Amino acid sequence: MKAIQVHQFGGPEVLQLQEIPTPKPGPGQVLVRVHAAGVNPYDTYMRNGTYAIKPPLPYTPGSDAAGVIEAVGEGVTKFKPGARVYTARTVSGAYAEYALALESQVHALPEKISFTQGAGVWVPYGTAITALVHHAHARPGETVLIHGASGGVGTAAAQFARAMGMTVFGTAGTQKGMDLAKKEGGHQTFSTARRATLTKS
Repeated sequence: MKAIQVHQFGGPEVLQLQEIPTPKPGPGQVLVRVHAAGVNPYDTYMRNGTYAIKPPLPYTPGSDAAGVIEAVGEGVTKFKPGARVYTARTVSGAYAEYALALESQVHALPEKISFTQGAGVWVPYGTAITALVHHAHARPGETVLIHGASGGVGTAAAQFARAMGMTVFGTAGTQKGMDLAKKEGGHQTFSTARRATLTKS
């Protein structure tokens, strides 16, 4: 199978497209044929070697993907080949044609959700719900300010907050970003772009 491999830590130039053996699922594992993979900031930190976790080299990056179950290992009961899923971490990396994952790392992907959308679920939406519910203890009727509301986590947070019945203020650096933040749940959006102000005396 084709996969992105990292043989040394560094910039984007260390990402190499290579042909490597397709993994086979062991007990409690599934093999996902990847249709889309998500790219998250921590993937770049890990590739640079600046993340808290440094995987043994070489490795295939990526934790977020969406696709179809290709094969299942012994003891897997939750999924069968052909099932649409998204991943919440993987064993072998998501930047590949196939990704090996534990049964507990894959979740059903509804038919109305595209593979591209599914590949953007785990890190952005997991981070947003953790921040809103587990850390901020957000409640319906409250007001929340989301900085960077046009980014992956910001968009997810705006959607969750709006669905929870909160008043959502969002910031973005461009008009396009502000429009997106409003479309995805913001009641009011503000620009973070710096502007020079002229005053007359």
